[in-house]
Amino acid sequence: MTRRESILTLASALATGNIAARAASQVAPGSSKAPAGAPVPTAAPQPASQTSAPSQADQAFQGFVDRYFDGFFHFNPARATSAGIHKYDAELPAYSGPDIQAEIARNRRALAELGKIPNGALSSDNQFDAQLLGSLVQGHLLDLTNIRMWAKDPNFYNDIASRALFVLIERDFAPLDSRLKSLVARAQRIPEILNSARANLFDPPAVYTGVAIEQVQAQIGFLQNSLPQAVAGATSASLKAEFNTVNQQLIAAYNQFLNYLKNTLSAQSQGQFAIGADNFRKKLLYDAMVDIPVEQLLRTGQSELRRIQSLFTQTAQIIDSTKSPLQVLQSLAQKQLKRNQVLSNAQSVVNDLRQFVTTHEIATIPPAPIPQAKETPPFMQAIALASVDAPGPFEQHSIQSFYYLTLPAPGVNQAQTEHPLQVFNGYAVQIVSIREVYPGHYVQLLYLEHATSKARKLEPSLKIVGSNSDGWAHYCEEMMLEQGYGEGDPNLLLTQFQASLVQLCRYIAAIRMHTQGMSVDDAASFFQSEAYMEPATAQREAIRGAFDPGYLDGALGKLEIRKLREDLKQKLGEKFNLKEFHDSFLSFGIAPVKMIREQMLQDNSPVL
Repeated sequence: MTRRESILTLASALATGNIAARAASQVAPGSSKAPAGAPVPTAAPQPASQTSAPSQADQAFQGFVDRYFDGFFHFNPARATSAGIHKYDAELPAYSGPDIQAEIARNRRALAELGKIPNGALSSDNQFDAQLLGSLVQGHLLDLTNIRMWAKDPNFYNDIASRALFVLIERDFAPLDSRLKSLVARAQRIPEILNSARANLFDPPAVYTGVAIEQVQAQIGFLQNSLPQAVAGATSASLKAEFNTVNQQLIAAYNQFLNYLKNTLSAQSQGQFAIGADNFRKKLLYDAMVDIPVEQLLRTGQSELRRIQSLFTQTAQIIDSTKSPLQVLQSLAQKQLKRNQVLSNAQSVVNDLRQFVTTHEIATIPPAPIPQAKETPPFMQAIALASVDAPGPFEQHSIQSFYYLTLPAPGVNQAQTEHPLQVFNGYAVQIVSIREVYPGHYVQLLYLEHATSKARKLEPSLKIVGSNSDGWAHYCEEMMLEQGYGEGDPNLLLTQFQASLVQLCRYIAAIRMHTQGMSVDDAASFFQSEAYMEPATAQREAIRGAFDPGYLDGALGKLEIRKLREDLKQKLGEKFNLKEFHDSFLSFGIAPVKMIREQMLQDNSPVL
C-alpha cells in the first residue's frame, strides 16, 4: 500500500469506524409529520408553494409566531437587527430585574397559548415549526429561570450592549446617518444596562468575572477607537456632535463598570459555574431533543475519543515515524502564518473551498457573495477564535458576509506568545474555513434565508440548536476530507484529527464540568493531554466550557448526522446521493437532528 493509499484509508475510517455506541430510542416533546416544504434543491433552496388556504389552526399559529417574536425582539432588539428586521433598531431594554421577570412571564404565557392550538389541525410545516418553537421556548425559560446567566455572568450585560452597537455599523443596511441615529438611541441606554448588572449579579464564578474584565477592556478600546471611525462618514453635524457626547459618557460609564468589576465584584466572585445534572439533562432535551442518560453519553464520547486518537497516532507515524505524535503536531504549529498573512490566506482558502464544493457536488450553494475575511470584533475576541456572520434571513439591503478570525495585537512577538494564532498554520486555516464557511456554518445560514416559514427563519434568533449548527460544521470537516479535499495530504488529515479531538474533549469536558465537578484547571489539563493542545489554548477551551454547557454540541451533532447518513444510505442503497442528502438536511433549517431524522427516514429510530 502506498503512502497516499494509507492516508486515504485513514480518511475513510472516519466514516467506517465504530462511530458511536447505539443508544436507546430518543424521547422528545411531541412528534411531527414530514414537512411539506422540505424539497431537495436543484439550484438553490426555494420556499414551498402554497397549495391551499391555511386552516384556522394554521392562521392561529402564524398569529402566535408574529406575537411571540414581536415580544422577543422588544427584549432582544439587537437580534432583530441581525435578522434583518429593523423596526427595533433604536430599542434597548435595561435588562433590569423587572425586565427579566416580565420576559419569563411572557414566555410562560406563550407556552400556554401554543398548547391551545390543535396540533393535528396544523399543516405538516406548521406542525414541525410548532414542535420546534415549543421546545426552544422551554429552553429559553430554562436559561432565564434555572441557569440564570443574567445573575452570575457580568459579561452577559457587556455582550448585549456591545452587540447592540456593533450590529448597527457592521453592514450598510441603511444610510449611515439613519443607523447612527439608532446607535445614539441605544448607546444612551447602555449605562442603565451596566447599572442592572450591578443590581442583578450575585456571587458570580471567578472565571466569569475574569473574562468580563478582559471583554470590558476590549469594549472600551472599541468605543474609543473603532466606533468613532465607523461613524465618521455621517453627514449630519448635529447627529455627530450628539454621538460624540453620548460616546464619551458611555466610555466613562464603562470605566466605572470596569473599576466595579476589578475592585468590588472580583472579591465577591466565589460562585460555581456548573449548572448541575438536572439542568444539564433538561438543556439537552429542550435544545437538542436528546434524552440519552448523561453516563451513556459520556461513554460514547470516551469511546470515540479513543478511536480518533488511534487514527491521529497512525497518521503522525506516516508523516514522521521518528517523532512522537505530539512532536509531529508541534512541527506543523511551527509553520504558523504571520499576522499579516492570516486574513489573505483565509480568503484564498475560502475561494478554493467554494469551487471544490461545487465541482465535487458536495452541496448546493445558494447564490451569495463569498464572505470577507476580517479580524474578530474586540468584544468577541476573548472567546471566539473564528466565526462567520451572514445577513439575517430578512435582510433586504445588505448582502455582504464576514468571516472573522481572532489575531494577536499588532506588534506581539509570535515566538514569545501562545496566542491562538499558532493554530493558524496553512493546514489549520483550511479546516477552520471548512467549518465556518464552505460548506459549514455559512452555507447553513444561506439555506436559512430560503426556509419555508417565518418561524423557521426566526427560531435561530431565539436559540441556536447547536447540535445541528455546530454538528453540521464539524461533520463537514471530516466529510470534505473523505470526499478528497486535500488530496490525501497527511498533514491536513492530522490537523483535522486534532480538531476532532478538541471537539470530543469539549463533549466530555462539558459533561464533567457541569455535572461531575471538573474544574477549569482540570479541564485545561484534559485538553492538553487528550487533544495535544498548547497550555494557553487549552486554558481558553476550558474557560469556554465553564460558560457553555452546550459545548458538547459539535461532537454530539456530528455523531447524529453521521448515523443519519449511514442509516439513510442503508435504506436507499444505490439510490443514495450525497449531495441530495446534504441539500435535504440543510433545507429543514437549524432544527434538532432528531426532528430532521424523523422526516428523512420516516421513523423514530435512535439518533446515536
